[in-house]
Amino acid sequence: MDMTGPRQTAGAPDTSGGDIGQGALLAMAIASGIAVANIYYNQPMLGIIEAEFQHQPITGMVPTATQLGYALGLFLLLPLGDLVNRRRMIIGQFVVLAAALGLAALAPTAWMLLAASVIVGACSTVAQQIVPFAASLAPPEKRGATIGTVMAGVLSGILFSRTLSGFVGEHAGWREMFWIGVPLALLAAGLMFAVLPHHRPTSTLRYHQALRSLGQLWKRHPPLRAATVIQAFLFASFTAFWTILALYLAGPNFQLGADVAGLFGIVGAVGIFAAPLAGRVADRRGPHFVVWFGAALTIVAWLIFSAWASIVTLVVGVIVLDFGIQSALISNQHIMYALDADARSRLNTIFMAGMFLGGAAGSAMATFAWGEGGWLMVSALGAALGIAAFAVKFAHHRRHKPAVAGQ
Repeated sequence: MDMTGPRQTAGAPDTSGGDIGQGALLAMAIASGIAVANIYYNQPMLGIIEAEFQHQPITGMVPTATQLGYALGLFLLLPLGDLVNRRRMIIGQFVVLAAALGLAALAPTAWMLLAASVIVGACSTVAQQIVPFAASLAPPEKRGATIGTVMAGVLSGILFSRTLSGFVGEHAGWREMFWIGVPLALLAAGLMFAVLPHHRPTSTLRYHQALRSLGQLWKRHPPLRAATVIQAFLFASFTAFWTILALYLAGPNFQLGADVAGLFGIVGAVGIFAAPLAGRVADRRGPHFVVWFGAALTIVAWLIFSAWASIVTLVVGVIVLDFGIQSALISNQHIMYALDADARSRLNTIFMAGMFLGGAAGSAMATFAWGEGGWLMVSALGAALGIAAFAVKFAHHRRHKPAVAGQ
C-alpha cells in the first residue's frame, strides 16, 4: 500500500486552508490535551497499581514504559505528518488510542500493563501531529501565539490528567481510569473530524526516505540540536518531580493519598497561562530570551522544593516549575518550526523524541534517586538537570552568537 498519500511538488506550500479560526484552534487544543493526558494517568496511581500487582519491581517502570512508547511513536509515526493526509491520520490515531486504553484497563499482569503502556504512549503522539498542523496554518507573525494556544491545551492535559486519575484511582480504581480514557479519545476523534481542514502532504519523500532524512535534518540545523537537548534536560527535570510526587506525599512527612497527589495538577495549571504568554513574548522579543528564562526558573523550582518539607513549598515549586518548563518548550518549538516549513513534522519528530527520551530518563533516574537518597537526592537531580539545560543554551549561544545576537 502506498502510505505517502497524494503527491505534490516538493516544497509546495501546505494547502490546508490558510489561517485557522479560533473555534477550530480551541478544538485542536482540547484534542491535544486529551491525547497527551494518557501519558500521565499512571503517575498518581502508581502506588495503587503496585499494590494490586503485589509490589512487583517491574510495576514501578510503568511511567517509564509509557514515556518510551511515546518516544517510539514520535520517531515512527510523526514523520508521516509530512507525507500523508494529516487530518485522516489524526482521526485514525485517536481511534487506535481508544483501543489501546481498553487493553490497559483489561491487563491481567504487570507485564501486560507494561506492554499496553508502551502502546498507549505511542498512540498519544497524535497530540504532536496536531501542533505542527496548527503551526502550518498560522501566519508567521502569529505562529508563536498559535503554538502557545495549542500547547496550553497540551499542558492542561498533562496537569489535569493527574488530578482526574488521582481522584478516580483513589475512589474507584486504576482500571476505571483507563476505561474513562476510552470515550475521551473517541470524543477527540469526533472533534477533529468536525473541525480539521483537509491537508495535502508537504513532501514527496517515501516513508523510509523520511526516516533517513531525520539524521540529515539533525546535522543541518544546530538550533534544532540545541533546542532538543535543552528541552530533553528540562523535561527530565519535570518528569522527575511528577514521577516521585505520589511516593513523596505517601511517605512519613505527609502520609497523603493519590487523590492529593492528583490535586497538584490543579496547582500546576497556573503554568497553562505561561504557554500563550511565552508565545506572544517570543513573537515580540525572540524565543531565545524565553528559553533562558525558563531554564532559570526550573533551577529555582528545585531549590524551593529542597528548602523544607511542606505543602506550601510544593505548591510554590510546582507553579514555578511548570511555568519555566512550558515557557522554554513554547520558545524552543518557535525556534524549531521556523527552520524548514516543508519538514515541520520531521523536525517535530526529532525535537519531541529527544524531549520524551529525556522524560523517560528523568523518570528512571528519579526512581533510582528516590530509592538511594529520598527526596533530597531527587531534588539534587532535578536541579542538576536544569543546570545542564542552562549550560547547553549558554554553549550554543557562544558558538552561534552572530545568529542569535540581541536574543
